[in-house]
Amino acid sequence: MSEDSEKEDYSDRTISDEDESDEDTFMKFVSADIHPCTFFTADSISDPYFPRTTQILLEYQLGRWVPRLREPRDLYGVSSSGPLSPTRWPYHCEVINEKVRHIDWSPSFSEPMYTPTGQEMEPLYPNSKDNTVVYLAEDAYKEPCFVYSRVGGNRTPLKQPVDNCDDTLMFEARFESGNLQKVVKVAEYEYQLTVRPDLFTNKHTQWYYFQVTNTQAGVVYRFTINNFTKPASLYNRGMRPLFYSEKEAKCHNIGWLRIGDQIKYYRNNPGQEGRHYFSLTWTFQFPHNKDTCYFAHCYPYTYSNLQEYLSNINNDPVRSKFCNIRVLCHTIARNMVYILTITTPLKNCDSRNRKAVILTARVHPGETNSSWIMKGFLDYILGDSSDAQLLRDTFVFKVVPMLNPDGVIVGNYRCSLAGRDLNRNYTSLLKESFPSVWYTRNMIRRLMEKREVILYCDLHGHSRKENIFMYGCDGSDRCKAMYLQQRIFPLMLSKNCPDKFSFSACKFNIQKSKEGTGRVVMWKMGIRNSFTMEATFCGSTLVLVHVYRRENEGRQ
Repeated sequence: MSEDSEKEDYSDRTISDEDESDEDTFMKFVSADIHPCTFFTADSISDPYFPRTTQILLEYQLGRWVPRLREPRDLYGVSSSGPLSPTRWPYHCEVINEKVRHIDWSPSFSEPMYTPTGQEMEPLYPNSKDNTVVYLAEDAYKEPCFVYSRVGGNRTPLKQPVDNCDDTLMFEARFESGNLQKVVKVAEYEYQLTVRPDLFTNKHTQWYYFQVTNTQAGVVYRFTINNFTKPASLYNRGMRPLFYSEKEAKCHNIGWLRIGDQIKYYRNNPGQEGRHYFSLTWTFQFPHNKDTCYFAHCYPYTYSNLQEYLSNINNDPVRSKFCNIRVLCHTIARNMVYILTITTPLKNCDSRNRKAVILTARVHPGETNSSWIMKGFLDYILGDSSDAQLLRDTFVFKVVPMLNPDGVIVGNYRCSLAGRDLNRNYTSLLKESFPSVWYTRNMIRRLMEKREVILYCDLHGHSRKENIFMYGCDGSDRCKAMYLQQRIFPLMLSKNCPDKFSFSACKFNIQKSKEGTGRVVMWKMGIRNSFTMEATFCGSTLVLVHVYRRENEGRQ
């Protein structure tokens, strides 16, 4: 849909969920609003002229009813007055009762890259009835589209080995962000895996995250995921799968690590309707017997991780003074999309002098590195450094840290529960189908009426390129100054982070297929600095170049 066809009526000043109370949880907080005098909400009055609302309270004073607005309540889900808002799943999704947790750690060394030897195998597995299916998520295709959600999903116990003497690995992925569909044991220590496509679609297989138990140390296992859809991958450039051991975390405080040998990404036999699929295969030895381990495409960051992080901010007496957390909207599964307003509290009524900066992340749920970048930004901007203080004094930051919590919860790679890519629907009028991007666009449009927005940046992950870079919009058709202005901020980043950010990898154009993306829509709305920041899943190729240049400059 083109920009010119977007004819929305904003005359009624539609109030987003950021300004509404959460009807599902409102009654939990009603008692806190009761005062010694009698109150009624407007919809409890039979007078048809009163609007139906929970925002207005009527107080009986001097023989007549006097309306007033309800006092703001604590934000449900991240406040100290109650538990975190529970995650909501499609009703048919089986979810184990056990909570999956990982430690946070930063290794003191660079992640090891894999160097191909040219002798890597390309195992092909013809369909055979003799092979043993050891894991099958039967519920994945129970419904053709989203029907309704329930808190916690369809709870089910964790599967345990039938016989303790059996050496077969046990697999599990019925937890938040897990997405394993099927596992077949094809040899004594060899397993063929199928990852689940995004719910209510038949594609977008790139993200994987699953648990393995009943391990044996010192045995060489082979794992092969056989239904990726992208022809190219960073696994061909040395990236390794991620691995986590609960025993290593408990005993040695070691978290996620890149591991594996004999790694190869290759095209396998054609799939249904002549479509080609691609396989990732690797070998690995577990460090402990009877360990609980995990494999993942990138460092997991779940919706629960975000809620716990926001709860810590909200309960911090210092950070909560300049970080206001509210609900922007609810997803189609009724999960909360949070919005943060970060700025130094104003000492006067004139707030229009502060310009705004807008950051969003995780519109594609499998791009977990965008959440880690967002967390790093929030740690910094909410910190006590003089630079962070100056930024808070100068700007108003509007931050939407997770645009697609539904997709994150169910383990999708790209889509929401509408089965669509949200980052192609910023021009859509379908608020009910794409609420997070609709309300984000609406919030930005209203913000631009109050103050200048100098920067919009949407954080993403990239599965085929190294380093960090940006996509901008082409201003060459307007004037030379606009053409150059698009490149100033990315150039500044490359100067400040020469070992991570690649200016040469940045692109500044608008493809027809990208006209519904956030950066293009915001640019057409009038934000001159509108970008998508892409962070590789793999690593930086600029580190050695930067060190070499620095050493040469030192010699000179």
